[in-house]
Amino acid sequence: MSRNNPANCIRIPALSDNYVWVLHNPETNEVAVVDPGEAETVISALNHHGLVPTEVVNTHHHFDHTDGNQALCDQFDIPLTAPASELSRIDKITNPVRHGDRIKIAGYDADVIETPGHTTGHVAFYCPDAGEDYGIVFAGDTLFSLGCGRVFEGTMQEMWSSLKALRDLPDNTLVCGGHEYSAANADYVASLNWSRPEAQDRIDEIRALSKDGMPTLPVMLAIEKAANPFLNCDKEDLITALGLDLDTDETDVFTALREGKDQF
Repeated sequence: MSRNNPANCIRIPALSDNYVWVLHNPETNEVAVVDPGEAETVISALNHHGLVPTEVVNTHHHFDHTDGNQALCDQFDIPLTAPASELSRIDKITNPVRHGDRIKIAGYDADVIETPGHTTGHVAFYCPDAGEDYGIVFAGDTLFSLGCGRVFEGTMQEMWSSLKALRDLPDNTLVCGGHEYSAANADYVASLNWSRPEAQDRIDEIRALSKDGMPTLPVMLAIEKAANPFLNCDKEDLITALGLDLDTDETDVFTALREGKDQF
């Protein structure tokens, strides 16, 4: 299935199209709030679920992922985990992390994966055992369904490398992205005339969910590997669909795809 709603991973809509993710460990009652763009909405949702946060986690410094940090950390006296490379841009980081670190998030093991591109210091957090038969990756603004983040601070090569690093995670990984961009991404992918049946299946699913006002995330990584063109820039069928020569460098394929989306 494309969507999964595990009881221990709560999706909180925030701002205009953000998702704040809450990971709850029922065994330890630890509760991590990932990328709180605002505090009031998060606190209301936590109260609704009867949860008290024990930590805040950031993937990158953008305000729509961090503006709720201070209120949550101050009110609940909890630590903040965030990229060490963004110490100067995220206030009051107590647990700076780097690529390759193995940490705990809500009591679950979590691997820190550097994913520069959207920002130079962006990271993702992969929790391999957060579900009974699946892992969870908090991808921030690197990977969305049928899309990826804009390349603001990094390079196209960095972003493509970051996406390949996420693509290397196991198929049974639940992708928790930072925004509900799937409908717009589906329209762009449909315009590519990419003859990948899995892509059309995901486009149809997203359009049906969006029509009913339903969320499209989280999504299993296996589906994105097959359907998301931004994870397929080294595949012949996508290169052909973009009208490029088959020997085109992977980064150049990604650049053409990303610039096409920027102008779409």
